[in-house]
Amino acid sequence: MTDGLEVVEISATDTHNLRRSVLRWNTPTKEVVFAEDEWPGCWHLGLRRDDTLVAVCSWVPRPHHEQPAVQLRGMATDRSLQGTGLGGVLLEHGCRIAHERGFTLVWARARDAALAFYERHGFTVEGDGFIDQATQMPHHLITRALG
Repeated sequence: MTDGLEVVEISATDTHNLRRSVLRWNTPTKEVVFAEDEWPGCWHLGLRRDDTLVAVCSWVPRPHHEQPAVQLRGMATDRSLQGTGLGGVLLEHGCRIAHERGFTLVWARARDAALAFYERHGFTVEGDGFIDQATQMPHHLITRALG
């Protein structure tokens, strides 16, 4: 990629620092290991900027309403770089990979504070909101058709 940016496949362990500093900042739990991290077919992506990991996300093959789908988990961009477009670069790259791997839908449990970001990237909010047990923050289910 240009401008010192590179999307790379990483290990689940490589996601932990950003998950902790972004997703578990100011939450009741500090746990950053997801049970799905090692599921067959799961992959993890990182966005490097000048060799520093600045955004991460995980992709878990998991049906949605009985449709073949992939769940986006642990989307995190360094807090000092949020709003700069870097998270969008990583998200779009992940959606391309998911489509290439035959998935037709991406879904996630998104924080309400991030809904505008996801909507800008073609996601639709589904149903009523809920409070996530781990973070105690309001969330909604979101989906995006691929293809």
